[in-house]
Formats: sequence, structure tokens, C-alpha cells
Amino acid sequence: MNNLETYNTIFTEVFQVNQNDLGTDFNSDNIDKWDSICQLGLVTNMEDAFDVMLEPEDIMNFKSYDLGKTILAKYEIVIL
Repeated sequence: MNNLETYNTIFTEVFQVNQNDLGTDFNSDNIDKWDSICQLGLVTNMEDAFDVMLEPEDIMNFKSYDLGKTILAKYEIVIL
């Protein structure tokens, strides 16, 4: 599984959505299920899958599908 597949799988499992739902509009403002519990699950799964420890600021800012890719890039995790 490549990084994009892993990334998408985490999102689909945490938010219980189809991969087709993921994209630019998938963010904490548009997704009712996106609460603090899902945010924690999302971050924990990302850290485990990509073997990184996100900084607190990055955890707080991880509020969209697209922004998550940018945040992980800071840790040299490329999601294409």
C-alpha cells in the first residue's frame, strides 16, 4: 500500500465514509462527524501508520483532508 492509499484508508475508517467522499471539501467545517474524538483518532492513526510524532500545533491544525497532506509533508511523508 502506498502513502496515498494508507492516508485515504485512515480517513475512510475514522470517518466511516467512502473514498469518493474525500477531497478539497472534506474538512472540519463541512463534515458533521469531525469532532474532537475523530480528530484524535485521525491523528493517532496517522502517527502510527507513518511512524511520526506530530507537534501539538500540527495536531490542532489537522482539520482537513488537504491540510493533512501538507502537515505530513513537514515530516517528510509524501502523499501523492
